[in-house]
Amino acid sequence: MVQATPFVLVLFLALGAQGLSAKKCSLSGTWVNDLGSNMTIMAVNKDGVFAGTYHTAVTATSNKIKESPLQGTMQKGPNQKGQPTFGFTVNWSFSDSVTVFTGQCFVDDSGKEVLKTMWLLRAHMEDMKNDWKATR
Repeated sequence: MVQATPFVLVLFLALGAQGLSAKKCSLSGTWVNDLGSNMTIMAVNKDGVFAGTYHTAVTATSNKIKESPLQGTMQKGPNQKGQPTFGFTVNWSFSDSVTVFTGQCFVDDSGKEVLKTMWLLRAHMEDMKNDWKATR
């Protein structure tokens, strides 16, 4: 029995190593953030281009919130290792502003896909002297 134990351990390690392969994160699908905003990303094409919709739960305007179109691209380089970087633009349907997002798709330790992003919103200004307050 002593001779069989090392073989079983090696077999277990070999089978367990298959589960350690790189976790892949897919941008396609519906995403919801901490504030209740949600977006749906349609299929990402072979070049990394995608489209979808964004429905925000928060706004600085008094206008009725409407679903807005988004367009983006995902980095398809060899160093992405299944957790790609991406960027997309939302053209808000209910205000005179556009927001750009950039981020990365991660798979956490429990296997959950998570998007980490940063954004900039540019609002329309009537004149250049108010340009300083147009970007948030």
